[in-house]
Amino acid sequence: MIDQLVEAFAELHAALFEGVVLPMLAALDGIAYIDEAFDFTEWFLIGGFELLFMALVILPLERIAPAERRGPGGRGDRVGIDIAYTVLHRLGAFSIFVFAVLETPVLKLRDSLGAWGIPTLEVDAALGLAYAPLMGALVYLLILDFVDYWIHRAQHRWNWWWALHAIHHSQRRMTLWTDNRNHLLDDLIRDAILAIVALFIGVAPAQFVGIVVFTRLWQSLQHANCGIPFPAVISRALVSPAFHRLHHGVSIGHEGPQRGVNFAVLFPIWDMVFRTADWSGDRRLARHEPLEATGILDQEQGADYGQGFLSQQWIGLRNMMRAVFSRNPAG
Repeated sequence: MIDQLVEAFAELHAALFEGVVLPMLAALDGIAYIDEAFDFTEWFLIGGFELLFMALVILPLERIAPAERRGPGGRGDRVGIDIAYTVLHRLGAFSIFVFAVLETPVLKLRDSLGAWGIPTLEVDAALGLAYAPLMGALVYLLILDFVDYWIHRAQHRWNWWWALHAIHHSQRRMTLWTDNRNHLLDDLIRDAILAIVALFIGVAPAQFVGIVVFTRLWQSLQHANCGIPFPAVISRALVSPAFHRLHHGVSIGHEGPQRGVNFAVLFPIWDMVFRTADWSGDRRLARHEPLEATGILDQEQGADYGQGFLSQQWIGLRNMMRAVFSRNPAG
């Protein structure tokens, strides 16, 4: 079954490239970029299937059992801009593109370190998983998620980075589209760190693509306006919508203890180990109690994080520069 799906995808990829992309390259005199265009066509298709999965699987969950029922979004709550962010990131393959750009220079640096006698590490080979790519990918997923947990802690701890990350938290109407509502510089920094770590520990391009796809789809689910309580066996293994919603809670997710709670991206084990886990959202949802409001505390005092793409990007940069030149770079 899996082999058939892979073969069908390969055929669709080839048909799209040969029937659409290649003629466009020829018309634009861009045949020199044929290899890059072939790869990007694959990433574009993967993003398209992600959007299809979100529309056919996650969106119905929001419609059938919403966590909260609200009318049209107010100031800063518009969902349409979040959909635009999602389409840009998924069809533009933002994370995968960053990995591809960094692959050659990072691998050259890695080889140079080996030539200088500095040991390098390929985790799957070190664990005897070189011939078990799925198990190797799972190990890599755990490692990268651990790194992502600390990236997320830094996004909330360092004021200059929070100035960018706040764009994500400024949405007060959580939906499956909220995940990609990010400042582009925030995404670039995060994706570059993860790509560099992945390349240094031996993650293969195909494994990285698989990790990115799974992570992005689960993050879309955890941001969803989904009121279905997850069984404990699932919510303790993977971040649930109720668990992550609390991270977006006003006076909880950022302003609370330790600059927030529930930082894990995929696996809440990191929050448990480092004592940043808060399960009250899951318990509240299970008891059908009102859920916490989402957003940032200073929005209640009139703080504006922008209503459109350009305004959000500008406000994020402006606030970052203010934080950089302030006397209190870390709060």
